[in-house]
Amino acid sequence: MRFVITGEWNRNRLLQTIVVLYSFYVIGLWVTNALMYFNKMSLSAASVVEYYLGSEERFLSPRSYQGLLEVSHFHLFAMGMLLLVLTHLVLFVPLGNRTKAWLIAVPFLSALLDEGSGWAVRFVHPVFAYLKITGFLLLQGSLAALVGLSLWAVFSGSQTNYAGMENDPARLPP
Repeated sequence: MRFVITGEWNRNRLLQTIVVLYSFYVIGLWVTNALMYFNKMSLSAASVVEYYLGSEERFLSPRSYQGLLEVSHFHLFAMGMLLLVLTHLVLFVPLGNRTKAWLIAVPFLSALLDEGSGWAVRFVHPVFAYLKITGFLLLQGSLAALVGLSLWAVFSGSQTNYAGMENDPARLPP
């Protein structure tokens, strides 16, 4: 946080390198997340329902409670940590606070929607397949936006401090 408040963010190449390298890892996660999703189902509600409820014609078993629980256990922790770091980087991007609030809230909500809607399809009603698709698309879109904005801030040199002021030492509070 000190790097942002003092304006050192623009001058600290090691910190910027960490952000860039972390972004490459997140891009890899983004790609593999999409590949795994589309390997199991498509953007049609019928394919989502078939994945969670199974299909006698295709000899697919429904997702089990234990299987969903294990996936959720890992995803809730991992996505929480991923989003904690990515949304924290948004604080350094020169955008208004209202925009930053949306960029922080949407990824967290879409991750919960993506994870929870699978449970809802399996144990409540197949209509929740539409929420699963929406959650997946929102999550992928918000992850792409967060990574893109973080990289833009690093390469454009236009980071701001935590309070939203330009990194001008003369404008920093005493």
